[in-house]
Order: sequence, then C-alpha cells, then structure tokens
Amino acid sequence: MKPFHCLFKHLLGSVALAATLGAVPAMAQSSYNVGATSTGVPFTFLDIKTNKLQGMMVDTVTAVGNKAGFSVNIQQTPFAALIPSLTGNKIDIIAAAMLKTEARAQIVDFSDPVYSYGEGLFVNAQDTKSYKTLDDLKGEIVGAQVGTVFVDALNKKGGFKEVKTYDSVADMMRDVGLGRIKAGFGDRPIVAYQLSQGANPQVRLVKEYQSTLMGDVCLVIRKADPKLMERLNKAISELKADGTLARIVEQWKLN
Repeated sequence: MKPFHCLFKHLLGSVALAATLGAVPAMAQSSYNVGATSTGVPFTFLDIKTNKLQGMMVDTVTAVGNKAGFSVNIQQTPFAALIPSLTGNKIDIIAAAMLKTEARAQIVDFSDPVYSYGEGLFVNAQDTKSYKTLDDLKGEIVGAQVGTVFVDALNKKGGFKEVKTYDSVADMMRDVGLGRIKAGFGDRPIVAYQLSQGANPQVRLVKEYQSTLMGDVCLVIRKADPKLMERLNKAISELKADGTLARIVEQWKLN
C-alpha cells in the first residue's frame, strides 16, 4: 500500500490536470446541418439529375464552411419550416432566399448580407398593361409564397380582392398563367431566372414594376451563438475580399 503522502500527491496531480484540461477552450464545431429549400431556383433547388440541393446559397454556405473550417450537411426543408426547424434544433444554419426582417430578427440571428434584392411582379403573358406600383392592382386577386415577407406586406397594403398563398413560385405561376389570379409576387431573382429558363411561357415578369421590399439575404442561425456568428461573418468578409462571393453570384446569373 502506498504511503498517504504519495496518494495525496497523486490526487493533487490529478486535480491539477483536470483543472488544466478544463481551461482549454472547447474545439469549434466541425460540421453543421444546413436547411435549404428545393423550390428557390437559383438560390436553392433540387437537381433531379443528382438528387442533391444546389444553387447560389448552397454554394455560398459551402464556401463559408470551407473558409471557416467546418463542413455542411445540406437538408431539404420547406421554406415555411426553415425557422421552426432552426429554433427546434433540427438544423443549425439556414441558407435560403430569406430576407432579413425585424420580425424574423426577433426570433433568429442574421449574418452579414451575402446578397440583396426585392420582390418581382409577374402577370399573364397576354396582359400587356403596365404595372409600376401595388396601387395598379387594386381590387385584384394576387398571390405570394407562404412564409415570405410578401404575404404580410400585401395584406398590410390592402386594397386587393384577395391575397392567395402558395407553397411554391411554380404553383403561383401556374395560376397566373391559367388566369385564376391576376398577378403573383415572388423573389425577383428567382422569378426572373425561372422565366428565363422557360419555366412558364404563359407568364411574364413586369420589368417596369418598382420593388418596394428591398432586403438582404443572409445566413441565419439561432440566437445567442456569438461564436458561430463570428465565424460566419469573418468567412463572409474574406469571401467578399477575395472575389469568391462575386464569382458565385455571377455563376448563378444574379448580377
């Protein structure tokens, strides 16, 4: 049996080692689950050839992860379920065409902007009328994608016969093309890209329409995670400085 003073010395050494290890900062997380939608071309969409989510925001969050030293696991998530999935810890980061708003900022935190844009208006291709503002659509049935800022904005504006909501821009375009609603509102880059790809020849983008809901697209995380936010913003700053972010925007024809 060891003498008491030897045991005591060994115990003190163990305590000191534990204290030293406890003082070492925890390793930064090396992988994050990222929520993205399958219907937000060209920001996020499902490539049917590879069955993987692709797009500008997928490339952006991947580049941010590479720069910041973490990998990303992209998970398909409906737009309306993005924030609930984030706050419910099912995902760690949102990478989608989600505009920063005061209401959303009360629930989640937004990184520095990676892109900025406003709403786009589209009508039936046979409708040649000029629509410059929302006032030009008074008394009409219009549509917007559920979960977007456009729904609240249109309802707040008022003056419409009805504001219908849709799960996707494609569904909304279908109803505009069929004459079921007068006009649809969506993220202008998404609408412009889809129409340029021949998504629905029965619909046209109203080029003279003046966007009123300009906003920033950011990466989104849960509140009270300053360390992750610092990693994201540092990486975004570096990607802007070295031209990587600009190249991603150019690749997806968003400039």
